[in-house]
Amino acid sequence: MPPICCLVVDEMHPSLKALMREVGVQIDYEPDLLPAEVPAALAKKAYDGLIVRSKVRVTAELLRHGPRLRFVARAGAGVDNIDVAALQAAGVQLVNAPEGNSQAVGEFAVGTLLALLRKVAAADAEVRQGQWRREANRGYELQARTVGIIGAGHMGRSFARCLRGFGCTVLGYDHDPAVQATDYLPLVPLQELQQRCDVLSIHIPYSPENHAFVSETLLRGFRHKLWLLNTARGEVLDHAALVTLLQEGQVRGAALDVLDNEKLAALKPEQRSRFEFLRAAPNVVLTPHVGGWTHESYQRINEVLARKIGELVR
Repeated sequence: MPPICCLVVDEMHPSLKALMREVGVQIDYEPDLLPAEVPAALAKKAYDGLIVRSKVRVTAELLRHGPRLRFVARAGAGVDNIDVAALQAAGVQLVNAPEGNSQAVGEFAVGTLLALLRKVAAADAEVRQGQWRREANRGYELQARTVGIIGAGHMGRSFARCLRGFGCTVLGYDHDPAVQATDYLPLVPLQELQQRCDVLSIHIPYSPENHAFVSETLLRGFRHKLWLLNTARGEVLDHAALVTLLQEGQVRGAALDVLDNEKLAALKPEQRSRFEFLRAAPNVVLTPHVGGWTHESYQRINEVLARKIGELVR
């Protein structure tokens, strides 16, 4: 029986080859391929699998170049660059690894929330400029907050676990009825979340149905002024609404690890205007999509993928 072979087109932690060998899969590691070169590379050999990060969109057209594909694996949590319906139609299994970076995202969300509540970024910038303003940088304690989590999957649950030591109230909402509450993340209706919370953290995946799910209407429905976190995908948040509500004071501050367009050199005029406001605002923390990007998660994602692929090909 020929060996199971998989094409890898994005850079991965060096542990991947040994981990895949342990589960009986041989890899062709081609991280330097340009996106336009991936179809031809996939067609050159009868590959059983394809591993990607964000380099290419996996579409029905790309799948036609790999007629023997049994699986496509996404090295990470989000699968918004993968046409799931096309995979299903082709009988190709989808594998991803949200377990690999959920701890990283949970810890990061706590860090950015603390940075917002205690004005860490603004205070740091002032001290570097020779200003020593204690009263202006008086902050708020996390213990006194009620944190609402939209999206109670791997990432939302990880954030809730990381919050347990702070003594704050944590509530979750998820529109998927299959998602279960836990002892540290009780689930409530969205309207109750809006009535009780003064922190909102977004942890839903991107899909066409979730586009701008966190809308102006949803945000205006909160009884209390909000601190807002987004470590999910930029497109699930209406950034125009966010800017408006920051200007009005309904949103007290925001920590954004993701944007609706992360190619800063190619922003549309309206996106550029919003970005200029956000980067100048002292109550906004901006980071370059690194919530799940740690040395530990880089390797752990490989471990999760190898385990899942091994179970799939047995």
